[in-house]
Amino acid sequence: MSTSTVLETEEHQALRAAVAALGKRYGRAYMQSLVSEGGHPRELWAEAAKAGFLGVNLPEAYGGGGAGMAELSIVLEELGASGSPLLMMIVSPAICGTVISRFGTEEQKRQWLPGLADGSLTMAFGITEPDAGSNSHRITTTARRDGGDWLLTGRKVFVSGVDIADATLIVGRTEDARTGKLKACLFIVPRETPGFRRNRIDMEVHAPEKQFELVLDDVRLPAEALVGDEDAGLLQLFAGLNPERIMTAAFGIGMGRYALGRAVEYAKTRQVWKEPIGAHQAIAHPLAQAHIELELARLMMQRAARLYDAGDDLGAGEAANMAKYAAGEACVKAVDQAVHTLGGNGLTREYGLASLITGARVARIAPVSREMILNYVSHQTLGLPKSY
Repeated sequence: MSTSTVLETEEHQALRAAVAALGKRYGRAYMQSLVSEGGHPRELWAEAAKAGFLGVNLPEAYGGGGAGMAELSIVLEELGASGSPLLMMIVSPAICGTVISRFGTEEQKRQWLPGLADGSLTMAFGITEPDAGSNSHRITTTARRDGGDWLLTGRKVFVSGVDIADATLIVGRTEDARTGKLKACLFIVPRETPGFRRNRIDMEVHAPEKQFELVLDDVRLPAEALVGDEDAGLLQLFAGLNPERIMTAAFGIGMGRYALGRAVEYAKTRQVWKEPIGAHQAIAHPLAQAHIELELARLMMQRAARLYDAGDDLGAGEAANMAKYAAGEACVKAVDQAVHTLGGNGLTREYGLASLITGARVARIAPVSREMILNYVSHQTLGLPKSY
């Protein structure tokens, strides 16, 4: 019996089936054609939005489905399992939509949430910096007041989809008037804002979504560009990072399931001796292990999503980090075993698995490395001392 039949409601299972049917109509060949042509998955994005899948986690009052991360993670996982994941789902509805719905002003909610829900608006998210890496305390993008406006200056790297996003949610820092220390703040920066420049980063990852370096040179923003309370920046930031980890887990699990499915199909039919190669334990057992590890990662992802949707940010933080770690490891192993199962065919364009080798690494590296997750668990869960 699958874990999903035990842990998921009938509505969740129906959602899985509906998204899987949509993904099947597009599939890996669709995404590969977009990569070769330099295009974006606009048709799939629009159709997923029309079906209510993209905004399933956003409030009903603003055009969303009124559900949560449990449902949104199902959507991304099933699209990934069909070979056509939408990477911008991690950023636009999960991070930006969540932050705005939880902490945005009424005007920000009215301006952005309906469009994020129906797919007509897309938002990117900029946090990583060239010299900060995983150390968010070293973020140097700063905002200073200039009359009633803000002036934002700094650089960001590895920001997905800025070329198609209507705005980018930028993590900056402002000076605390009382202590003089810098504190995290979030700003909405529309794409065509003067002083906001982007440079594409040439990546080996085969995905329609492009990666960019951003340069902000005294970008002037109105007071209403600030999201939420200036004094609650870290709370708001982590409210967006937990969904990011849950959705990255869904991305990895979906990719792993796709690769595993192709390998199992091949192992059932490929015959070089008397029986299909899948009858040999050297082939069968590693595939079985990959399946087990993907299922275990999904269990932790489901736990993280439930805790987050229940409002337990602290519990969700631990579970989301664990889910992201487990999914990244399971994804890399599943893809590697799938390619190995196909042998030489696993390296051909025809079967489309080799390009997933680089793609699978994303689940280990982004948005936070597995080593930083191990740091989190060793410090926060086990209570071990810090080395930094």
